[in-house]
Amino acid sequence: MLLAERLVQIFGFRFVNQEVPIDVAPEDNPTNEPVPDVIVLKRELSHFPSGNPRPEDLRLVVEIADSSLTFDLTTKAVLYARAGIDEYWVLDVARRRLLVHRDAKASGYASISAYGEHESVAPLAAPQAEFRVADAFPA
Repeated sequence: MLLAERLVQIFGFRFVNQEVPIDVAPEDNPTNEPVPDVIVLKRELSHFPSGNPRPEDLRLVVEIADSSLTFDLTTKAVLYARAGIDEYWVLDVARRRLLVHRDAKASGYASISAYGEHESVAPLAAPQAEFRVADAFPA
């Protein structure tokens, strides 16, 4: 919830959504309809009345990982990269860190960086906006 609230501050309420299904690469769509914990859209969700947002509609996809960490870092990361989603964040709750995936390739993300709770990162779509990892966790 705290991470989504901070993303709303950065991108605006109408562009940040929780638990919304998205489309992935055409070859994966018939069997996969992931529902990320948080997505940041390029257009408001109301622009998608008859379908899911597609990869080109997304600025950022976020998963909050507790028991799902391995699945989020493997299966979902490859699925999102193959779809060409520019930036994928995984909040690792147990280790209180943020794993930032960038540079999508067909086989996965070429760049993966870990940020500890005392560090900050800016989303690609808002390079002027610092996100402090500690802000994702209760004080």
